[in-house]
Amino acid sequence: MGALQGVMATARGRSIAATTTLVAVALLACASPASASVGNTIVEKCLNGKPFSGYTPADYREALKDLSTEAIEYSECGNLIRKAELAAAGGGTGSSAGTAASKVALPLTPAEQKAVQKAHGNHGSAPVKVGNEPVFPGVVHANIASAVNTLPHSLLALLAFLLAAAALLAAGEVRRRVNARTNR
Repeated sequence: MGALQGVMATARGRSIAATTTLVAVALLACASPASASVGNTIVEKCLNGKPFSGYTPADYREALKDLSTEAIEYSECGNLIRKAELAAAGGGTGSSAGTAASKVALPLTPAEQKAVQKAHGNHGSAPVKVGNEPVFPGVVHANIASAVNTLPHSLLALLAFLLAAAALLAAGEVRRRVNARTNR
């Protein structure tokens, strides 16, 4: 009789476990999937070349915060979302935000065309005066501080380590040579 009760308890335990599993699966199936924020939705649409409009300026600000560094650097999404934000705030029409029409360059005004022709034709390789400073075409002025400040910290650490290692090796070589001369 004891063995029969053990088998029944095991069967009851399996039944409870199966029921619990079925309830958990049913709850997971009915649960709504996690939705991305409005900002992420705008960014995804922009990165995939889909039109996006009809959002609030706050939504566009959120999208600008959600933009990754790569998206800012290698796509036009930052500018397109800013234009859409301005349009939504009343600074223009937002109907073409993110569409192919918004990526077309605007033609130059006659004054801008004259300025471009003047810059190309009149100066050649002579310096051009911008403000009070002469600018020499093809010359990049970089001081050492700006070059070092733009290096990644990991590279600076590696350079410091290599410099310290070279100093230690040089000190060891000097010590070896001094000891060799004194032992003669």
